[in-house]
Amino acid sequence: MSRVRVDEDIRPLSEFRAGVATFVKQIHETRRPMVLTQRGRGVAVLIDVQEYEKMQERLELLEEIYKAEEQIASGKGMSHEDAKSRILGTLQK
Repeated sequence: MSRVRVDEDIRPLSEFRAGVATFVKQIHETRRPMVLTQRGRGVAVLIDVQEYEKMQERLELLEEIYKAEEQIASGKGMSHEDAKSRILGTLQK
């Protein structure tokens, strides 16, 4: 996902309401998120559906890595060689 461009991607909620279709088109074309503000404060972030799905996939992967690191730290992991042997053994069956 591209970074927010402050001059283009931060808009007041009232401006968004007046031109929803235009803003949705911009988000889809640029793949950049849009920050909506109300009374000068950020209240919502809009992102393209495909970018959201990519973000969810990355988050799931990071959660799996975190779980694996916790397992290794608590002694529940296995060495690379043991894991490799198990996988190769399973594939050969």
